[in-house]
Amino acid sequence: MALPGNVSPPIATSPKAGSRRGRVLLELLIGYGLILATIWTPRPYQQWLWWLSAAWIATTSAISFPGWDAIGFRRGGFVASLWVIFAAGIVAVGAILVAIHFNTLRHPVSARGWLMTFGGYTAWSFVQQFLLQGYFLFRFIHLLPRREWAAVAAAGIFAAAHLPNPILTPVTLVWGLVACFVFLRFRSVFPLAIAHALLGITVAITIPGPVVRNMRVGLGYLRYRAPHSPGLEPSPPRQ
Repeated sequence: MALPGNVSPPIATSPKAGSRRGRVLLELLIGYGLILATIWTPRPYQQWLWWLSAAWIATTSAISFPGWDAIGFRRGGFVASLWVIFAAGIVAVGAILVAIHFNTLRHPVSARGWLMTFGGYTAWSFVQQFLLQGYFLFRFIHLLPRREWAAVAAAGIFAAAHLPNPILTPVTLVWGLVACFVFLRFRSVFPLAIAHALLGITVAITIPGPVVRNMRVGLGYLRYRAPHSPGLEPSPPRQ
């Protein structure tokens, strides 16, 4: 008998199933704990924690690997969810128009500047979407009785990782909810990663660095000091 689309598979109560749920919970808690520790630890220790977090995520992902399709690395659902990219584009255009009106638009002045400034961020957007959907949402689905609860939980910890930034935290909460529910419907991480990159770059070029603190989170946000960044230049003032 098929289950309704909004209900997760029933959680078994056998010793084997309980042991598996315990392992999944442990993977989730340690993985998220290491990420938070990385965010809130000063350098040079932060670098070691970053590698430890990456090693934990990679190792536990390999051990619990459910197949590429289950974590969203598939062609199916890509075309059907392209609307997410178009919606992100509309939001980006609106934000850019507002930034032009208030003369807060800042952007690289050359193609090389765009690549150097945002190339790494674009790649990081794909990593973040894998972490959100392929790692944390996947595990919450196995821990919670309903997929909706899993989506809310994953979006919540995603937003919490952006504290104490008062701009990124609510933005990532909204995006996390949208991304998780879209993923549950279409099961493709690629459109979400593209939309993530588009929205993140929009935030970076439309909100002045000192206001969003160059999109820093955790200890980096608290210790931020506004530098002069030659890569981002203001747009010419409106006549």
